[in-house]
Amino acid sequence: MSCLQGWPEPIVRVQSLSDSGIKSIPERYIKPLLHRPSLKTDNFDDDLKDNPDHLRINIPVIDLQDMLSSNKALRDETLRHISDACREWGFFQVVNHGVNHELMRSAREVWRQFFKLPVEVKQEYANSPTTYEGYGSRLGVEKGAKLDWSDYFFLHYMPQSLRDQSKWPALPSSCRELVAEYGEQVVKLCGELMKMLSVNLGLGEDQLQDAFGGENIGACLRVNFYPKCPQPDLTLGLSPHSDPGGLTLLLPDENVAGLQVRRSGDNWVTVKPVPNAFIVNIGDQIQVLSNAIYKSVEHRVIVNSEKERVSLALFYNPKSDLLIQPMKELVTKNRPALYPPMTFDEYRLFIRTRGPCGKAQVDSLKSST
Repeated sequence: MSCLQGWPEPIVRVQSLSDSGIKSIPERYIKPLLHRPSLKTDNFDDDLKDNPDHLRINIPVIDLQDMLSSNKALRDETLRHISDACREWGFFQVVNHGVNHELMRSAREVWRQFFKLPVEVKQEYANSPTTYEGYGSRLGVEKGAKLDWSDYFFLHYMPQSLRDQSKWPALPSSCRELVAEYGEQVVKLCGELMKMLSVNLGLGEDQLQDAFGGENIGACLRVNFYPKCPQPDLTLGLSPHSDPGGLTLLLPDENVAGLQVRRSGDNWVTVKPVPNAFIVNIGDQIQVLSNAIYKSVEHRVIVNSEKERVSLALFYNPKSDLLIQPMKELVTKNRPALYPPMTFDEYRLFIRTRGPCGKAQVDSLKSST
C-alpha cells in the first residue's frame, strides 16, 4: 500500500486486508477491552436470532405519509412522534418519505459495485486529510491511533461551489448521475424534516433552516464499506461518536445489521433496518441550536465475519462559516445558553483531527460555559 501525502502513516485498505484471507486482524484494529463489542448484546446474524430480547428494542419508525394529509390531527400526531423520537432517542427511521425506492436501491448497488473495482482504480480517488474528499480508510491524523475496520468514499454535494463531479467515481458509468439524483431527493427530504423539527421546537417553520444558512447549506455524502472481518469481536467498523453536523440521513444495508445506538450507559441497541426506510439522527449542530432540547446520540458500527456491508450517510450541515449558537427563542433565565458561538468549519476540525471520540467535543463546549 502506498503512503498518501498528509496522513501520518501509510494507508492500508481494509478491504485488501479482508480479501487477503487473514485469520487474525492487525494490532492497529484491535480495540481496547472496554471498547470492544460485547458478544452478549451484539449479534452479527441478520435476524439477531441468538438474542430475542434484543430484537424487541428498536429505534422509532415513523410514517411520514400523514404529513401530506389535509387532516391536521393526523399531521400533529406525526409531528408528536418525531418530537418524542428526537427527545428520547436522537434517532428514528422514516418510511413513506418521498424518495424513490428504486433510486435508493440503485444508489446503494452502484456503490457496492464501486468497492468491488480493482484497488488501483479506486486509488485514483485516494483522499487526504485536507478535505477528506475521495476514497479513504481512516478518520483523524493522530499517529499510532487505533483504526476502524472500514473504507469509505466521501464527497461534497452542496454548496454547488464545492460540488466537483470529476472527483466522483467515473466507474461504474452510472455512478455520477445516480449520486446527483440521489443527493437532490435526499437533500429535499432533509429540508422537509428541518421544518418538522423547527415546528416541534416551537419555532417558525423555516427558522431552523434559516439558522443553517437558508438555501446555502452544506451537504456531504459518505459511503461506508465494511468488509468481512475474521475477528468481529475485537474491532468496530466505526468507533463511537456523535455526528458533528446538523442532520444525518442514513441509507443502511437492508440485509446485514451493523449500526448500534447508545441507549444508556454501556447499553447499545442494534438497529434493525426497515425496508425502504432512512435512518435519521440528530447531529451536534442541532443540539447546539436547540440548546440541548434535542441531543445528538453516540452510535457505532459492528462488523460481520461472513458478510460485507454498504451504507450511505448524507450529512446535512449548516453553512460552514456561519456562527452556530443556541437560538434566542430557546434561551431563558432558567435555561441559559449552554454553548458558545462557533462556526461549523471550526467545529468539524475536531473529528477530522482526532477521529471519532464519542461526544467529547460537544460535551466539552457545554462544560466550559
